[in-house]
Amino acid sequence: MIKNLASKKTLHNGLEIPFVGLGVYQMKNPEETVNAVRTAIETGYRSVDTAAVYGNEEEVGQGVRDSGVNREDLFITSKVWNADQGYDSTLSAFDESLKKLQMDYLDLYLIHWPVEGKYKDTWKALERLHGEGLIKSIGVSNFHQHHLEDLLAGSNEKPVLNQIETHPRLSQEPLREFCSSHSIAVEAWSPIAQGRVLHEPTLNHIAKKHGKSAAQIVLRWHLQNDVIIIPKSVHADRIEENANLFDFELSLDEMNQINSLNQNERFGPDPDHFDF
Repeated sequence: MIKNLASKKTLHNGLEIPFVGLGVYQMKNPEETVNAVRTAIETGYRSVDTAAVYGNEEEVGQGVRDSGVNREDLFITSKVWNADQGYDSTLSAFDESLKKLQMDYLDLYLIHWPVEGKYKDTWKALERLHGEGLIKSIGVSNFHQHHLEDLLAGSNEKPVLNQIETHPRLSQEPLREFCSSHSIAVEAWSPIAQGRVLHEPTLNHIAKKHGKSAAQIVLRWHLQNDVIIIPKSVHADRIEENANLFDFELSLDEMNQINSLNQNERFGPDPDHFDF
């Protein structure tokens, strides 16, 4: 049951990930990034999601240290970028990420995109790092079902999580069902489609009924669909708003109304046609 900001989902390896975390994609200003991470942790967030390609791992690490919260009480995720994929280069990229974060381990490390011809070797590197205790959990991002099937066919471990673009205009229901059938958690990047869905009359009508913002309605919809969310904001008031999701519940009818907004519309790249 998702009751508050401390609520967690149990991954198939028995470890837990908070249902709500802070995403730091496109956070370019170093001071803003440090402040956002610190503010989120002070607000009660215990999960932060970054990536090598974001160029802000150092600031995330600083924000964590500035928060005063023990590292062991936080869940930190990063990702290996496409240009660094392959076995040896992934090991080097991971080492570089740890140095920038100034951490001894990561809670979760993801393959950022399924680079054809490389992601299997990348996965073997992640399995090794996991075996050495440097990563507590390993997963993927932007993997379609056929990528997952290919990976599962030749791996010793299966991903604990698939981080994908999903929002009311791209519900990804078949992929979410596949992941669920294999005990792979789903996490939404850009859960409100960078604000592009917030003008939807349906969302605003439901928001008015609950005395919430359209963004809060979408984030709650994700949670009730058993989807982990990492909304991004550098503003303290929005960071707090994005966490204020636990004093209301969407009805089945409201969930179905939001489900009906799906148009299979991507705002980010299609993993099958990404310019790697």
